[in-house]
Amino acid sequence: MTLGPPPRRQRRDLAPGAVHLPDWLDHAQQRRLVQAFRDWSAGPVPIRAASLPRGHQMSVKTVCLGWHWQPYTYTRTADDANGQHVLPLPDWLIAIGRSALAQAYDSASADSWHPDTALINFYDDNARLGLHQDKDEIVNQPVVSLSVGDTCQFRFGNTTHRGKPYHDLDLASGDAFVFGREARFAYHGAPKTYPATANPAAGLAHGRINITMRVTGLH
Repeated sequence: MTLGPPPRRQRRDLAPGAVHLPDWLDHAQQRRLVQAFRDWSAGPVPIRAASLPRGHQMSVKTVCLGWHWQPYTYTRTADDANGQHVLPLPDWLIAIGRSALAQAYDSASADSWHPDTALINFYDDNARLGLHQDKDEIVNQPVVSLSVGDTCQFRFGNTTHRGKPYHDLDLASGDAFVFGREARFAYHGAPKTYPATANPAAGLAHGRINITMRVTGLH
């Protein structure tokens, strides 16, 4: 018996305003993001594992663009690292985010979206991110998330607490995920990463890169 190609993964709306766009980035776009990630990670504010207020160090490593994020605030300089200004958020990355938002919502929503920061997280085989809300921004504007590298289990919950109901889905290399509108402050996290699941064509030998673009509302 000859097996055909695996079935194409379909768009999935997990909740009003929460949209999964599987296989959205092509291999060339993924490779561009991988190379940019390597450049961004070198600094002027190098990639680091942020420390939570009680001293616990996060298992994911983060580098920021536009604004520097540390738990739980944005600053213009990396006051928890070397005091330098982070790199700007490039227009070409914003364009990718707007394109994803247009597909998830509509062109008017994309045209009115002006992200001013991106948090880029790197997950090794043991990294995970607990359920949390993205609420350090002061406006209710969509978050656009891009994944490159190893597949992760992504958990998307409700807006009131960390418990059920929530949805679990796999985010693979090239996937985009948008959450805004009623779902903007939903709890979400990445309980685990599946090692050695990346397509080599993406240009990342191991680990997972996750880019989230946001509008802070800060000046």
